[in-house]
Amino acid sequence: MSNSPPRFLRALGALPLAATLLTAPAVACAQGNVQRSAAPRLMRASDVDTVPLRDAGTRIAYGRDSLQFGELRLPPEATNSNRAPIAIVIHGGCWYSPYASVRNSAPLADALAQSGVATWNVEYRRYDNPGGGWTGTFRDVADGADYVRTLAKLYPIDTMRIVLTGHSAGGHLALWLASRPALDSASPLFGGTPLGARGVVSVGGIADLREFYGRERNTCGNPAVESLLGGTPDSVPTRLHETSPIERLPLGVPTVHIAGDRDFIAPVAVREAYVTAARSRGDSARAVTIVGDGHFEAMTPYTAAGRAVIDAIRALLDLPPIVR
Repeated sequence: MSNSPPRFLRALGALPLAATLLTAPAVACAQGNVQRSAAPRLMRASDVDTVPLRDAGTRIAYGRDSLQFGELRLPPEATNSNRAPIAIVIHGGCWYSPYASVRNSAPLADALAQSGVATWNVEYRRYDNPGGGWTGTFRDVADGADYVRTLAKLYPIDTMRIVLTGHSAGGHLALWLASRPALDSASPLFGGTPLGARGVVSVGGIADLREFYGRERNTCGNPAVESLLGGTPDSVPTRLHETSPIERLPLGVPTVHIAGDRDFIAPVAVREAYVTAARSRGDSARAVTIVGDGHFEAMTPYTAAGRAVIDAIRALLDLPPIVR
């Protein structure tokens, strides 16, 4: 497989941001008609899955189920005397296995490793997998995150410099991971020993399960939230409170919410509503909106949105900006 990105990705990476925006109407004087150029096609999950990888990663099991594994990628310069910071990466897909897997988050994980940040790209059981949903999906990502302690005994990883990141439903799970230390001991999700994180970068993340429940059929196309929780938000209010990031504020760590202005799964208004709520509870939070991009561009490191994700993760780890 070639190490260079597909042609349309190379083009996106080479163009200035302004060149990827919607073009203005063009006037055809000869015919007296106004013609509007078509908006560029937004990327799909399948496009992200075809982005070439430099490093396939090392697959390591964190549990006994076939879906309880992660892919570890290390920066080339990482050594025992130069331990690398690490990003725990969680893919999306509406918590539903046919929609996405670790391959969808692999391009981001790979690019981060090339930029000096180790990555642990976590697979987990979705609600349609045996043992997934309530509580298995949450327990899996928690156990996968906790497994970084074990990885650090075998690989040059710095557990004092961790960032959580995820896309879409994975953004929800990354934000939830940050809230784990505040779980009540009576919760069935309580357990393990959460590692401290420098912050969360939510990439088109779903931060409000109740709000998303009203849009799930038009976005996921299935009963995603109630399938994840084992009931509608109103029928399982305790579960909603234990899992919806906006219900768990303050998280106690900075959060950055990145997506395009054409992302209709994580719309600008919804992301900004979360940021406002987080700030009102004392959290540091900000939204970054990339004009012209949709839901999947930000998981592709060759796009403006993808570069913004990498920059945000590095900033939370106190790493210098990448000179491009």
